[in-house]
Amino acid sequence: MDMPENVRRIIERLEDSGYEAYIVGGCVRDSICGRAPFDWDITTSALPEEALAALEKKNIIETGVKHGTVTVRYDNELYELTTFRTDGEYKDSRRPESVTFVKSLYEDLARRDFTINAMAYSDSAGICDPFGGQSDLVAGIIRCVGDPDKRFGEDALRILRALRFASRLGFEIEKNTSDSIHKNAYLLERISAERISSELVQIIDGDFAEKVLLDYSDVLGVFIPEIMAMVGLEQFNPHHIYDVWEHTVKVVSNSPHGKVFRLAALFHDIGKPECFSLDSRGVGHFHGHPHISADMASSIMRRLRFDHKTISAVIPIIEFHDTRPPAEPKSIRRLLSKIGSEAFEGLLSIKRADILGQNPDTFAEKLAYVDELERIFREQTKNGEDYSLKTLAVRGKDLISIGITDGRTIGRILDHLLSMVIDGKAENDRDVLLGIAKDALKKS
Repeated sequence: MDMPENVRRIIERLEDSGYEAYIVGGCVRDSICGRAPFDWDITTSALPEEALAALEKKNIIETGVKHGTVTVRYDNELYELTTFRTDGEYKDSRRPESVTFVKSLYEDLARRDFTINAMAYSDSAGICDPFGGQSDLVAGIIRCVGDPDKRFGEDALRILRALRFASRLGFEIEKNTSDSIHKNAYLLERISAERISSELVQIIDGDFAEKVLLDYSDVLGVFIPEIMAMVGLEQFNPHHIYDVWEHTVKVVSNSPHGKVFRLAALFHDIGKPECFSLDSRGVGHFHGHPHISADMASSIMRRLRFDHKTISAVIPIIEFHDTRPPAEPKSIRRLLSKIGSEAFEGLLSIKRADILGQNPDTFAEKLAYVDELERIFREQTKNGEDYSLKTLAVRGKDLISIGITDGRTIGRILDHLLSMVIDGKAENDRDVLLGIAKDALKKS
C-alpha cells in the first residue's frame, strides 16, 4: 500500500520499540479503492506515554491523551496516532464517557462504525479485515460493524456518515443498517447544528445524492422538517412530471458541484407547499414561492449555523430562480445590478438544473432561452462590469466634490446614474457621469 514515507517511519519506529502499529480507517478504504486518502490515521498498541517514548518528543502534540490520541508532526505534516481502545458508555449519542485501552487490534476495529472503515494495514502484517470490509467494498455495500442500533445509539452522527458514503461512493446501504437508520433518525436531534450542516453539504454534493435524498427524506426531515411537506406533493402542472420533493432532488442532482449551488437547489422550492393552489381547470400554481422559499431557506440555514457568506450567496439564487427577464441586454444589466455577476452565474446553473427536473417535453425551448441569457450575460460582463453601485465610475465623494452634500440626494443621484448606465443612456465614465450630475444639480 502506497503510504507516505513519514507514516511508514512512524509505524516502523513503534514496531522497533515492540508495539503494533497500523494505518486504519478511511485511508485504508480509500487506498484499496485507488483514491488518494485525505488524511492518514494510525492506530497502535502503545499507550500514549509509550508512544511518546518511542517517537521523538519534539514531534508530539498531546491533543487528546485522555482518549489515547496524540498528533505526530513530521516535515510539517500532521498524523493522528491513537491507542487501541474500546469505548465506554455513550450518554449523548455522540462521544463515549470513557475509553479503555486494549492490546487487541480486533477490539479496536470492533468499535468502529462501518465495515469499510474497520480495516487496518501495516507492511509487516498486511491488511487486517476481521469484519469483511474488503468484500463490502467490492460489493458496494455500507454495513455497520456489529449491531447497527448499537452503533447509531453510540454516535448518531454515524447516520449521516452512512448517507454521505452512499452519496459519495454510490454504495447501497445494507438492509439492517438502512432499517436502523430510519428507526434511529430521531437521535439526530441530539447532534449539534454545525456537525449536521457539515454532513448535509457533503451528502447533497455527492455524485449519487439523488438516490440517497429520495430514500432518506425522513432522515433529513429530522433537522429540516420543512422538507416533509414537499414529499408526495403533486404539482398538477403540465410543466412538471414529479412531485415537489422528487423535482427538488432532480434539481440537486443536475446542479454543479459546490456548496452554494447544491444548497440553492435543495431549498429553491421549499416554499411551494405554502403557496400551492389549484385553479378552476385543476392546474396547480405556486404563486410567490421563490420569495417564500428564500425566506424559509435563510431561516433554515441560520438554524443550521451556516456562515453568513454562504447564506448571502444562496438566497439571491433562490429568490430569482423563477424570474424570466427578457433576453435583451438592458434586462440582463438590470438583474445584474440587483444580484451581481457571481449570483447571476449561480442563477443560470440553477435555472438549467430546474428545467432538467421538469417535463422533458418542455426542455428544448427553456434551455435555449437560458443559453441566450448566458450569451448576453457574457457579452455584457466581458470587461468585468457587473452593473452595481460598486462598479459605477463615480462615488459619493465625487458628488460631494461638485457641491452635492445632502446624503439622500447623493444616494438618489447615484441610483439615477446607475439606471442610465444600465439602460444604455450613459457611458460608465467618470467625466460623463459627473456632467450628468452637474446638470441635475443646476436643474434642482
